[in-house]
Amino acid sequence: MTPGPQGTSILWPWLWALAVVLVVAVGAAAWWLARRRRARDRDRDVLWVANTEYLARVPQFASWVRRYRLLQGATALGLLVAVVGAGAVAARPVETDVVVDRLGTRDIVLCLDVSGSMIEYDGAVLKVFQELVDSFEGERIALSIFNSSSRTVFPLTNDYTLVQEELQRGIDALDKDPADFDYTGGSDDAEILEFAEFTAGTTANLAGASLIGDGLATCALQFDAEDTERSRSIILATDNYVSGEPIYTLPQAADLVASRDITLHGIFGGSERYEGTPEETEYRETVEADGGLYFLADDPAAVQGMVDDVVAQQAVELDASPEVVVTDRPTGWFLVAVAGVGLLLVVAWRVRQ
Repeated sequence: MTPGPQGTSILWPWLWALAVVLVVAVGAAAWWLARRRRARDRDRDVLWVANTEYLARVPQFASWVRRYRLLQGATALGLLVAVVGAGAVAARPVETDVVVDRLGTRDIVLCLDVSGSMIEYDGAVLKVFQELVDSFEGERIALSIFNSSSRTVFPLTNDYTLVQEELQRGIDALDKDPADFDYTGGSDDAEILEFAEFTAGTTANLAGASLIGDGLATCALQFDAEDTERSRSIILATDNYVSGEPIYTLPQAADLVASRDITLHGIFGGSERYEGTPEETEYRETVEADGGLYFLADDPAAVQGMVDDVVAQQAVELDASPEVVVTDRPTGWFLVAVAGVGLLLVVAWRVRQ
């Protein structure tokens, strides 16, 4: 799901306006009644005390009158603030978001060739996907690795804790150059063991290596054949150098992928000097024949842009159906109401003094 904040608003503004109108009406009524009461008092017999006009000029008395009127004004202000805040809370201040649920219906399978020539690129790809998973919400992701045979590291899942752990294991194992290993023993033993454990099961076929078509066909089987509501894509990272006799050629495996309504994207694990070779040309033509995206991975840092393009295109192709999500946000106005009540309590305390 891809949320997009649309701003805050009042869900029932008429209720807020009604509260303000009621406060004004009550205040006007109180002023009118007080005026009538004073008029009645003037009509009644009043006991006047002679020689009291000087009291208005006594500084202490004048100060008391000013303080009393100030407290009256503070009382009116506190009441107004409290009622306005309470009215706003009752009127439901909300934040409106638009959530595009369809963007969370993507299934993505990472299909990685872990033969020796591909390891430096696989490590870069896994790093990018580890960062990408942080923004996933509803997407499912799977990881399948292959050499002469395939191993599913984890099937399609949105358990992102598991995904992050397994991707980190892959990065730790593959983000290195096997040519630097010291197979005679020594400080590299732990790295060799880590690499061997992660790639275990990918060299079961001793008659070949880097069987690209078979690896891709296995990745195509990761998807639920009956689930047609989710967008499907495979990101295949390989150099397309085959050693041995695969069951599926790359074009045959690509046909299988297309027959299952899966989009194939390709990352060629090799430098630009291999561009135009028979292997690279076959790989490019196979991927682009069915509308997939194809990239050269000469610079491992460029993998970030490659994956971004794949995900962006996939998002554009989805038939997104926006859903409006309304979340109550009363905190600010509740604090306003509390401030008004607090002011009333302070004024009441001062009046009693």
